[in-house]
Parts: sequence; C-alpha cells; structure tokens
Amino acid sequence: MKIGFMGGSFDPVHFGHLVAAQDAYEHGGLDRLIFVPTAQAPLKPGAVQAPAEARLTMLRAAVDMDSRFEISDYEVRKGGTSYTIETARHFRTLFPGDELAWVIGADQVDRLHLWREIAELVTLVEFIVLARPGWATTQRTDIAGLRLRWCPGHLVEISSTEVRERVQAGLAVDYLIPHKTVEYIRETGLYRAT
Repeated sequence: MKIGFMGGSFDPVHFGHLVAAQDAYEHGGLDRLIFVPTAQAPLKPGAVQAPAEARLTMLRAAVDMDSRFEISDYEVRKGGTSYTIETARHFRTLFPGDELAWVIGADQVDRLHLWREIAELVTLVEFIVLARPGWATTQRTDIAGLRLRWCPGHLVEISSTEVRERVQAGLAVDYLIPHKTVEYIRETGLYRAT
C-alpha cells in the first residue's frame, strides 16, 4: 500500500488544500492520504492562530464524506514544534511494510535542505511534489537519496491568511472554504477581531 501524508497548519483548511490532496492522491498513485495538522511549523513560527481542536474539527468537517482522506492528530497531540522527520519515524513504525510519501508544493523543493535531518527523512519517504504552472520540475542532486515524484497540480490561489483576514473584515468566505467549515467559523466566532 502507498500512503501519502500532507502536513500543514490548516488554519483554516481551504479548497486549495483539498484540491492539492486530490491531485496528490490521483497522480501520486496513493491508496490513502492522511492529513497531518501541525502543532507549530518550524519554518513558520507563530503562524498558527486557531486552537488545535478547532483546526481538527474544521478539517474533519471538510473531509468526513471522502473515503480517500483521513486525519491524524499525532502532531497536535505531541505539541511543540512539528518536524517532519519525527512524524515520518512515527508513521514508519505504524506502517512498516508500506510505501510512505510526503506531499509538498513545488515551492518547497528549494527549501528541503533546511528540513531537519533531511538525510534520514529521504530514506523514510518519497516526496510527491505538486507542480504548478510556472514551476520548473527539476531534480535536486545535492541531497543524496532524495526521491521526488512530480505530479501535475492545479493552481488554486487561496491562502489561510487571506481567509482569516476576510473573516476579520466581515467578508464572505463561502467559495474559499468548505461549507461546513464556514458554518463552524460562524458558530464559534473563530478569527473574528476581538
């Protein structure tokens, strides 16, 4: 079995995340795709705004009817800064005989050398790279053993930051995020200016 993992803060989850997950699932030859919300991303300190439970609830609401997708709360339960190497080790123990792949956007390829313990990480996972229009599909030769599987990806220009800013400004976010996520944000008052 080939299992893909997609990390991120999902603060909140939006259609760009979901389209990327679908592209990775279809073009990466995956049997399962597991979303892995971070507690705190190492290269984006202070970026997470919503509590972990709120982000998990929104993500569950967004994908609960799609059997291709699952959610792991491993990183948020662990707390602290989330490093992919630690998460990959965890999943390797859970799925010892399966192929593991980590889904990234093309913009992350040039930053892989900054990832903690990348030399070990490349022995644990293949990287499914979602190519976007305008990004060159180049192979890196400076990281020994790096496996990049380039897949076509849709260009969906939505960011969680934009969604949060729109909520704070009282603007609609209905066509940027799933309806159940919109309802959750409205009911809880999440992201509203205080």
